[in-house]
Amino acid sequence: MAAPPQQQQQHLPPGAAAAPGQQPQPGAMREISPVFLCRIGQETVQDIVTRTMEIFQISRATQLPNGVTQNQAMYQDRFGKLQEHLRQLALLFRKLRLLYERCVEMTSDLQEAPAELVPYVGDELLSAKAEPCSPAIVQERKEVMEKVRQKNQEMKILMDQMRNLLWDVNAMLTLRK
Repeated sequence: MAAPPQQQQQHLPPGAAAAPGQQPQPGAMREISPVFLCRIGQETVQDIVTRTMEIFQISRATQLPNGVTQNQAMYQDRFGKLQEHLRQLALLFRKLRLLYERCVEMTSDLQEAPAELVPYVGDELLSAKAEPCSPAIVQERKEVMEKVRQKNQEMKILMDQMRNLLWDVNAMLTLRK
């Protein structure tokens, strides 16, 4: 599925590729704003998601060989489509990395120190001045903290299982080639 020409033009910065017969405008060569780069990045992420969904649809439609001779041309066609989608995904990820690096470069004076994204890490907690609490509240806090620790452990186990599953699937796909 090729993107329409209009959508492909949206991904180019102004003045990067002028339409045939048109001269680039003098103002188009100015600095591109970070907002515009973020918009292009958002469209690139949407393209990545679309391509990934197409890869999964092709994979879902493909039957595994079970000893029955199937149409080799059909498999080759699907394999070619998968290879093209994967190549396009690699290009889109490179483009996204370049956009990210450019945005970081352009906004380096605006950025603060990165905030911690994980709400709970390790055993130490940030101490905050708090008024003395009732024993019931202290007990409830301990219970909630224990539940959070348990959920974090469960999530870690699930992520490890998913990672192993993906490794197995990739290994099987590699063996099919």
